[in-house]
Amino acid sequence: MPRPPDLPSPVCDPERLAALDGYAVLDTLPERGFDDVVRLASRLCDAPVALVSLVAGDRQWFKARTGFPWPQTDLDSSVCAHALAQPDSLLVIPDLSRDPRTRANPLVTAEPGIRFYAGAPLRTPEGQVLGTLCVIDYVSRPDGLSETEAGDLRALARQLMTQLALRRVVADRETALRAARVTEERYRLAARATNDAIWDWDFS
Repeated sequence: MPRPPDLPSPVCDPERLAALDGYAVLDTLPERGFDDVVRLASRLCDAPVALVSLVAGDRQWFKARTGFPWPQTDLDSSVCAHALAQPDSLLVIPDLSRDPRTRANPLVTAEPGIRFYAGAPLRTPEGQVLGTLCVIDYVSRPDGLSETEAGDLRALARQLMTQLALRRVVADRETALRAARVTEERYRLAARATNDAIWDWDFS
């Protein structure tokens, strides 16, 4: 898959995309645990917008959002994609209209006119970044986040990864149970067919 222009190379990295697919979370229904995190992030960072943003190969999709009208955007509108290039630290852009990575972003140049961004990476234990927990403001913030706000955002991002991991464990368990039930039913049908065959042979 070709990399969209002006976006960092990790966006379309096959290993990263495979890791994202492994969590089977894209396009799933809202879940309270994720919604609660964005509410907390918005309040703790005093920001009108907070998103759980997952960066796929052709879009960014929001598992949870507050203060933002769209459930997803294309990659041309993604600020979170730039966070993939620095998996070990927050991406903080005090003024999106002045940063060369984002000043042409449609969400900056047109509606809704976002200006400030801070995103904590959602990093797997293997080091792949699936997206970010980010906060956004409509005014620039020359001082970025305070040390406390940055720490809170990182902590919430870690909690999100714990939720994603637990979610995957539950899904894997349900898949295994379904497979076990199918196997059990096959054995039951096979046993019944064998018993019927024996009965027919004895009767004759």
